[in-house]
Amino acid sequence: MTDILFLAFLFFVSGVIAVPIATRLGLGSVLGYLLAGIVIAPVLSLLHIDVIAIQHFAEFGVVMMLFLVGLELEPKTLWSMRFQLLGVGGGQVALTTLAVMGVAVLLGHSWSVALAVGLVMALSSTAIVLQTLDEKGLLKSDGGRSSFSVLLFQDIAVIPMLALIPLLALPELTDSIATSAEDNHHSINLVEGLPAWAATLITIGAIAFVVIAGNYLTTPIFKFIAVANLRELFVATTLMIVIGIALLMSLVGLSPALGTFLAGVVLANSEYRHELESNIAPFKGLLLGLFFITVGAGINFGLLSDNIVEIISLTLGLIALKALILYSLAVTFKVKGADRWLFTLGLAQAGEFGFVLLSFTVLNGVIPSDLADKLLLVVALSMLLTPALFILYEKVIAPKYASSQIQEVDEVDNESPVIIAGHGRVGGIVHKILRGLDISPTVIDFSSKHLEFIKLFGFHAYFGDATRPDLLHAAGVEKAKLFVIAIDEKEQITQLVKYLKHHYPNLHIVARAIGRDHVYDLWHAGCRDIIRETYDSSLRMGRSSIEALGYSTEQANLMIDEFNQLDREAMLYAAQHYDPSTPIHENETYVGKIREKRQEWETTLQQRMQAIITNSETTQ
Repeated sequence: MTDILFLAFLFFVSGVIAVPIATRLGLGSVLGYLLAGIVIAPVLSLLHIDVIAIQHFAEFGVVMMLFLVGLELEPKTLWSMRFQLLGVGGGQVALTTLAVMGVAVLLGHSWSVALAVGLVMALSSTAIVLQTLDEKGLLKSDGGRSSFSVLLFQDIAVIPMLALIPLLALPELTDSIATSAEDNHHSINLVEGLPAWAATLITIGAIAFVVIAGNYLTTPIFKFIAVANLRELFVATTLMIVIGIALLMSLVGLSPALGTFLAGVVLANSEYRHELESNIAPFKGLLLGLFFITVGAGINFGLLSDNIVEIISLTLGLIALKALILYSLAVTFKVKGADRWLFTLGLAQAGEFGFVLLSFTVLNGVIPSDLADKLLLVVALSMLLTPALFILYEKVIAPKYASSQIQEVDEVDNESPVIIAGHGRVGGIVHKILRGLDISPTVIDFSSKHLEFIKLFGFHAYFGDATRPDLLHAAGVEKAKLFVIAIDEKEQITQLVKYLKHHYPNLHIVARAIGRDHVYDLWHAGCRDIIRETYDSSLRMGRSSIEALGYSTEQANLMIDEFNQLDREAMLYAAQHYDPSTPIHENETYVGKIREKRQEWETTLQQRMQAIITNSETTQ
């Protein structure tokens, strides 16, 4: 018992320390777990811990990940994205697989081994790329959207890869694995020894059962469980469903990940989808973290030192080859400017699923273990280099394109008194309202594809980054009376406000605030017309809640007006004590002032609302 507790504590403490440090350094959580495994590897070796055995257990986190991926992929959504997924995503996977396969054949490997290596190296790191794009506010750019399409296709492509890889098994490797397996344990397989037709029927029947059960049995099961009103029972039921599907797939000789992914897609439209997702996510995160720690701990540094030139050459060669293919696809599908390089460099690494597929290939006798160990190092090193590729894009490539981007923007042919930065769900509505006043604002948006779409409906807009001074000058900011900031990224909004207030102090700015603390940042930046993006809808929900409790519409309106007035007063008071350079939870003065006033504000609000109720009763 003590050994298990010590081992669990060691894994947890290494992850808890390494992941926040790696995340703060911009390396991402996956690399944090890998580094944690590397650090504790000597300790595990001294304790004679079987890292591979723990890794096999932790691989169930991958099964859960694919279940969650399936839950996010509604059939309608997949169908609407079919052209981009098949074009950009399918092209990347197919071309990279063939290119890597060709290189592997030239290096002397058989076609089956070469194909398996190509499939493994075709994948990129979903965890690192999506997290980095989101942190840097690039996910909604053309390069970010194209990257997302490729990553989504890769996640889906893992499923047929898991089905194809066992068919590439080498007889000599399969025999040795089978002998080893017989020495250790015997797995139950319902189709083993059956005729091909019978095995096929049983396999099809198992898949059909997953589809039918997902459609017709999940809802009754959860309704039955809901009677007990115990959350832990919902968690247990969710785990039962996922483990049961994985077990069924294993019994018929299929990949557990294949079955859970299929079940996730089937349940994507279920009313219990979010319940399933919230119950599985913590277990998936813990097991995946454990899996990546074991991968880091299992890295053969002796092998790396003995083959340092070969491993580094293979890593850099893989990045260069994938970058060449990605750049060609970007040109073909008209991804332009800096977005082309963002797409190219962002996806040039191998991915975390490479660890999974490599262990899967060894387990199924497809790739020799000595080659898999080298490829494991290539995957890990390429992921470790990914932050450097993003830094190269951000510090070197993006600034060069920024100076020429103004040339891609149409010449401003009107001197509108209004400029709108961002034409999404907020800026688009403001645009329509102002056109009702016969005003044609100058609209700037960063997504060329989005602008091409709105131009189909007769709206004229300009492509570019509204935070760039040269683009603002071309848009006529010197002559504008009103500047509406409706872009999505919090930091970009704040920086744009600071720039405009400094250089154009008489310009009226209406800025979109992402949250309450963002209001304070914008206030200190000099903006006095700040709109919280969810505030008005929250007031409307509060008004509806009051009416649902039996109060009249007139009373509800008056109460919401009182709340709105008091909240504005409170916001102004809080802004005066807010320090943008200090996080709220560390600003003792700010926290103390708000705590002092909180009870006073609540009492005042209660008194005002009670006065409204009393006045209404007196009037009646």
